[in-house]
Amino acid sequence: MPYKNFEEYNMRVTEDVKDRYKSIIEDLGENTERDGLLKTTERAAKAMQFLTQGYAQDAAEILKSAMFKESYNEMVIVKDIELYSLCEHHILPFFGKAHIAYIPNGHIVGLSKIPRIVDVFSRRLQVQERLTEQILNCINDTLKPEGVAVVIEASHMCMMMRGVQKQNSTTTTSGFRGAFKNIETRTEFLKLISANLS
Repeated sequence: MPYKNFEEYNMRVTEDVKDRYKSIIEDLGENTERDGLLKTTERAAKAMQFLTQGYAQDAAEILKSAMFKESYNEMVIVKDIELYSLCEHHILPFFGKAHIAYIPNGHIVGLSKIPRIVDVFSRRLQVQERLTEQILNCINDTLKPEGVAVVIEASHMCMMMRGVQKQNSTTTTSGFRGAFKNIETRTEFLKLISANLS
């Protein structure tokens, strides 16, 4: 049975972006008719749609779809969430991990929804600082917890492949709301995301 790809793409957008990629590749001096590049423009157009699919998704609705009343009111942490995004300045990847915590205030959320909202905001043209704020604000505004904390650690290809070319550099951003403004609560969170509990 031949391989079938079940991902769906907007064909009008695919054709339009494909034509633009063809022009860019040719302007850079390549021959888009040679064997290795015959399908590259279509693949690139589909890849770009996949990598920016977050524009068509509503992170708040994803959280609301799995909110449950619960009396638990201690810290909930989901750490080491892989993220992959595109820097909006050079359209080069940045990638790393997000660590997210919240303290429930009458509602908890299905644990898988937290990585889902990371994906929603990551799959847009981004800067790490805004990505951190968007995740933080979405959880805070939708779940209305006692507090929210977000830490993102990422490596940026725009720094590693070009410009300063520093391959071992990482960038850390953080944001805190509510109870996490308290230094003791914040310290507990930071210790827990640093700990190897396995």
